[in-house]
Amino acid sequence: MDKRAGFWPIFITQALGALNDNLFKTALVVLALYKLPAGMAGALSALSGGVFLLPYILVSAPAGQLADAHDKARLMLLTKYWELGLMFLALAGFLSGSFILLLAVLLGLGLQAAFFSPLKYGILPERFTGDALVRANGGIEAGTFAGIVLGTLGGGALITAPHGVWLAPGVAIALALAGIASARAIPRGAASAPGLRTEWRLWRAGVALLREAARIRPVWFACWGISWFWALGASVLAAFPVLARTRLLADAHVVTLLLGIFAIGVGVGALLAARFVHTTRPLRLVLPAGLGLSLFIADFANSSGHIVAPDIAALLGQFAGWHLLLDLAALALCGGLFSVPFYVLLQTASPAAARARMVSANNMLNAAATLAAGGLEALAYAKGVGSGTILLVTALLNLLVMVWIWRKEAGTF
Repeated sequence: MDKRAGFWPIFITQALGALNDNLFKTALVVLALYKLPAGMAGALSALSGGVFLLPYILVSAPAGQLADAHDKARLMLLTKYWELGLMFLALAGFLSGSFILLLAVLLGLGLQAAFFSPLKYGILPERFTGDALVRANGGIEAGTFAGIVLGTLGGGALITAPHGVWLAPGVAIALALAGIASARAIPRGAASAPGLRTEWRLWRAGVALLREAARIRPVWFACWGISWFWALGASVLAAFPVLARTRLLADAHVVTLLLGIFAIGVGVGALLAARFVHTTRPLRLVLPAGLGLSLFIADFANSSGHIVAPDIAALLGQFAGWHLLLDLAALALCGGLFSVPFYVLLQTASPAAARARMVSANNMLNAAATLAAGGLEALAYAKGVGSGTILLVTALLNLLVMVWIWRKEAGTF
């Protein structure tokens, strides 16, 4: 990587943001499980995902316009100051035990993330070209999922530790300060569309943005490919706790292990994509990776029905447990190989002056797809459908999506 392009400050700023988001969300949910009645805690846990994603649907259009109209490095720094302010509010919320305030902080973090996303993905093509852009995207995706793992593990551990209501937000404040330091090191650049007006009538701006993205065929295709990845990932992740409890009869540590392997696997897949994907044919690994997703999701669902593992020692003490974990690692790796090429296509196919807006259009579709997948999965569970069946249906639907991708883009593989 060219040091002058500022990859490492961008990488660190993004990874710290992902870590902090997940640390706070996990700490909030775990605290609710200990402090609220079971029904209220479950409702808050289910609500938290929607609270965080909703801003992506609402404000992505003006977020993309602001990113194109101004120096992205400067705006990234401003969003990190925003994050710091939210973490001080989080401290007040944890100390007072106000879940209303903590949900407001979560909403604020969702807003901050919605404004940050077009900056991080919009700035990469301004600093990197060719295969260096692929490597930058792979690194960013790997950093994101590393942040998810560490934040998820750290949030639960910190809030349940002695003085956790001080410790968890204290660490979050320190991470926000570190994010400010790394953001200050990102080299400044020029605006891609100076003078662009920001439209704050959110519905009108959102519809116009989606129409603009739909007019650029490869951009629109990339948006739907990435959205399917996030919907698929949300479905698989949501199935883990249910599958662990009802099929494996496992404790929370097994669930944490499954989540960790999934996130690490996606990160490794993203790094492999950075090695083997090229901008001349960015989608050449999409179909093999997509077929691998269906194969390993289906085998994971099937193998989970033939094992009981109440704890990690029991899981690792039998061949079926290793089979399950290898399936999980392989499907996650395929996910990383699947997603990075679409991000590269989105960036390279977008006009330079509208690149951040195209990223914002992608964010709107991603959030809508993730929320829809979560809603459908919740409905399926309410109707008594088991986690194994849901995963098998997900694998089948993914096969149909692979057929659609092959028919739409057969000439690019």
